[in-house]
Amino acid sequence: MTTFGAQGVPQRSTAPPGRTPQSAVRTMLVDDHALLREGIRSLLDREQAISVVGEADSYDAALAEIARCRPEVVVVDLKLSAGTEYEGLRLVTELSSRYPTVATLVLTTFLDDDLVVRAVKAGARGYVVKDIDTTELVRAIQAVWGGGSAFDARSTAIVLRTVSGESGTSDALTDREREVLRLLADGMSNKGIGQKLFISESTVKFHIRNIIRKLGVSKRTDAVYIASKRGLI
Repeated sequence: MTTFGAQGVPQRSTAPPGRTPQSAVRTMLVDDHALLREGIRSLLDREQAISVVGEADSYDAALAEIARCRPEVVVVDLKLSAGTEYEGLRLVTELSSRYPTVATLVLTTFLDDDLVVRAVKAGARGYVVKDIDTTELVRAIQAVWGGGSAFDARSTAIVLRTVSGESGTSDALTDREREVLRLLADGMSNKGIGQKLFISESTVKFHIRNIIRKLGVSKRTDAVYIASKRGLI
């Protein structure tokens, strides 16, 4: 994982004025899956550098909880409900506006060029996926708490491509989207794809929506056809 100080210098961690690097960072978790929140909290509770002071499972609950527990870092999943595709992005935007001194770190299962860029533009100071280990997550929290930024290797590559001005990156299919496309071409249902890839059905639908958008079609059957013509599957 790559962490950057406030001036863009790579570093492991930093601390705001008046705080020592050993201070426990007041952290809030926002994720609509209770089991995942409990798991992350259990891991972070073992770390002296982190103090989990609150949890929330939705946009509204998060705004209420942050006013109560006053965290220094909010760790946010992008998908907070089955009905709202980017509720987490909306929350990042609101927190950046309402609580500019509170750092937000995106922790999600989704790694998509467009989402990474939108999260950064919304005000997120870091973007990591949920297969990150505890040590790296702690470093990411400390980095954004200190005014820097934190990205895992894959999201770093996306940000660098965007900064360098490469075109078309947001329309490139990710490896996961190609996997979903191949299974779609095999005639599998959303449920079947989810079981095959060990992801939820809602996550499958999320990937299919991105595939359809990127390929400029309106139906999944058209997506398979266009992908086949372009040699993508």
